[in-house]
Amino acid sequence: MTIFVCFVFIVVEKEDLVMQLRLMVGMAVGMTLAGAVTGVEAQEPAGTGAVLVVPFENVSREARYHWLTEASAVLLTRHLAAIGAAAIPRDDRKEAFEQLQLPSTASLTQATLIRVGELVGAVYLVAGSFTVADDRLSVRGHTIRLDSGLRTGEAVEEGALPDLLAIYERLARRLVPGVGRSATAARLPDVGPLPAFEAYINGLVAESPSARERFLQTALAAAPGYDEARIALWQTYTEQGEHQRALAIVERVAPSSPLSRRARFRAGLSRIDLKDYAAAFDQLKLLLDEAPAAALHNNLGVIQIRRGGTPQTGRPTYHLTKAVEAAPGDPDYHFNLGYAYWLEHDPQAAIYWLKETVRRSPGDGEAHYVLGAALQAAGATAEASREKELARQLSSTFAEWERRAAGSVEPVPRGLERLRRDLEGPAGSLLERAAAPVEQKDQRDLAAFHLDHARRLADQARDVEALDELRRSLYIAPYQADAHLLAGRIHARAGRLAEAARDLRISLWCQESVAAHVALGYVLLEQKDLLGAQTEANRALVMDIDNAEARALLEKASVKR
Repeated sequence: MTIFVCFVFIVVEKEDLVMQLRLMVGMAVGMTLAGAVTGVEAQEPAGTGAVLVVPFENVSREARYHWLTEASAVLLTRHLAAIGAAAIPRDDRKEAFEQLQLPSTASLTQATLIRVGELVGAVYLVAGSFTVADDRLSVRGHTIRLDSGLRTGEAVEEGALPDLLAIYERLARRLVPGVGRSATAARLPDVGPLPAFEAYINGLVAESPSARERFLQTALAAAPGYDEARIALWQTYTEQGEHQRALAIVERVAPSSPLSRRARFRAGLSRIDLKDYAAAFDQLKLLLDEAPAAALHNNLGVIQIRRGGTPQTGRPTYHLTKAVEAAPGDPDYHFNLGYAYWLEHDPQAAIYWLKETVRRSPGDGEAHYVLGAALQAAGATAEASREKELARQLSSTFAEWERRAAGSVEPVPRGLERLRRDLEGPAGSLLERAAAPVEQKDQRDLAAFHLDHARRLADQARDVEALDELRRSLYIAPYQADAHLLAGRIHARAGRLAEAARDLRISLWCQESVAAHVALGYVLLEQKDLLGAQTEANRALVMDIDNAEARALLEKASVKR
């Protein structure tokens, strides 16, 4: 059996798979695992795995070639995606680096890189290094399997520096040979001459908006048809709130460009930002007529929320229902649909879709708050109070919302609808594809099975797979205190403190426990919140005055003060 680099989505041991299938058949659960387990079935198509490429190390340390650090990751990601691999986009990598407060250009340890990969949901990570001598580029790449930390492949390619596109294409095909042989490369946008590409990369990594703009304008001056640089400049202008300039720059992308659809989508976003809703609606509707996409349905619904729907253009809920149907695993689309029903004064429909939202994203405070308001409007006062309490646990923002609502006719703020700024967006949740309606007892049994499997995986330090199992369990039964506790502990030991605190607070909301108070206290201690750590220790001691872990936590928090 051969397992390729980008071949894995979720890896499950054979004996666990057999057990799982037997359990499902025995319970007559109509669930499908197609696409959930790869590397087990011989006929599994290549290119379905999640691969993160990180910046390569500049071994020669020559400053004039430092831009190749990021360029290596950009080019290899492009070529992997073009030949069918599920390469994680640069924006997701950038967000992970920012969450972990890592410099994007520094050399990082393998352990740190694995943490980045886990944060974006990768199974394999591609890293490497390069040297340049006499205008010849030599690139060495290798893959790392995240659950074991072992290298699973290595390749070296070299050639003249101006031929760097071909060098990275060959490297991509050697790192994932199964994909390289079976897939036809998609058409890639032109990167222009080498000076233009260098300026573009420098623009991507520049710290200040003015430096980004200067580099990207340099790239466009060297290659006026360089549409990737044009779209990057659109992003720079958009982040600065210069929406008119952003619209003008992205409208120059030619209809024949491979990036035309992406550019027109961004032009629609600029028109939304400029509140030119009629023109934005028409532009996105044209894109939708060409090829359906969940993001287009969603953004049409958002426009209708903001300007009001008509029989001709459709109510917001019409478009948002289409978004949910196109991407049933996306919690933002479910939230928008529930919120739209709330705005239409249909609390029962709002309750249904908002419950589906928190099933997919238990830490979504806004969803819990709006769900609480809808439950209260429907007369379910006790359940409404619990949802609002959880929202307040997740963020102090919602206590302020309640104070404002007390003096307002609207219990929920306006403007909560979520615009999708990525045309491709998430393709949908594996959990949504795997789950089917089952009886309540069967749901409990299946949720318990996934939780038990997650515990065993966590005991083996297979945290990526453990989190996958926890997501399955929580999708079936969202309010399991033990599942949230385990998720919080896994996030904590990986250094994802914000995610850990969120899951531990949800665990305590579901069911108060000494273990969750202590775990949350240690997370708060790591976050330098000494008073919060002491509070959690004291709450644990109220429940169990002799608890050694709680006493140790209290002592550490008191000493640090």
